[in-house]
Amino acid sequence: MIDDLLATFQDLPRGAWTAIAAVFGLFVGSFLNVVIYRYPLEDQTVNSPKRSACPSCGHQLGWKENVPLFSWLVQRGKCTACGWSIPWRYPLVEASNAALWGLCAWISLGPDGGGAGLLLVRCVVMSALLVTTFVDFDCFEIPDSVSIGGMIVGPIVSFALPALHADSPLALDLSGGEVVTRTGALLNSLAGMAAGFGVLWLIGRVGARAFGKEAMGFGDVKLMGAGGAFVGPGAILAALMLGSVLASVWGAGVMLRFYALVQSRARSRSGRKPAAKAWRVARLAGQYVPFGPFLAAGIGIVLLDWNHVLGLLLRQ
Repeated sequence: MIDDLLATFQDLPRGAWTAIAAVFGLFVGSFLNVVIYRYPLEDQTVNSPKRSACPSCGHQLGWKENVPLFSWLVQRGKCTACGWSIPWRYPLVEASNAALWGLCAWISLGPDGGGAGLLLVRCVVMSALLVTTFVDFDCFEIPDSVSIGGMIVGPIVSFALPALHADSPLALDLSGGEVVTRTGALLNSLAGMAAGFGVLWLIGRVGARAFGKEAMGFGDVKLMGAGGAFVGPGAILAALMLGSVLASVWGAGVMLRFYALVQSRARSRSGRKPAAKAWRVARLAGQYVPFGPFLAAGIGIVLLDWNHVLGLLLRQ
């Protein structure tokens, strides 16, 4: 009977596995919300208190109020006890993690996707990157459990699952053949860690000397090291390029928003448009854009679709 059940699951189409992974990702996303919310709180941990509560009134949530995404929709985004408006971040994290896990399943279970082992690794890494993104936006800090933890776990996973580096030209060269070996994958992971950590550390040092102040947070450096351990040296440098482009676009948008906001307020008060002052405020706002979320996005892109990224970079 068990064999028949397993055979039934094995015969499920790719789309069904994608949907199953998305549902699991939705529930994991609810846990990620706990991690993100409690990270800066000194009196709380992931395990304590045991039950979630409304941050406004302290009302402990029942199971009906804890169903990912659906509870938020049914309650119309409000606490059932005090009417507090639940931030959009909560359903956004849950929906994003569901989408990422579904995407991981679709890619991993497709042709040359790597199978169930790589599916698990990709899902865990994408969730860790999602936590990094929202914690960095909230606290301007990247959890060591993600960065340092990734630098420890990355080489171990690479040795256990050499297919993680199957698309890396360096891993193939180090393996001495057409198939990546455990040794080749491990060496590629260590090279990626060194490249990611070293390049961003060097950029930070050069920037500090040029501008006379810290130009790169050390959390970003550690995150690049962790990412490199999973994707290798070539891919982590591509991730840095992608992250830099995304951060530049986001930063430009933030600056334009604050420039327009200052101009609008000045016009409503005095009728004048102090462009110089608006520009100073906009530049100051642009300095407070965290880099970690965009590095995380770059790492996630190359982790899921390095072949496509490599093809775009090498296109003549």
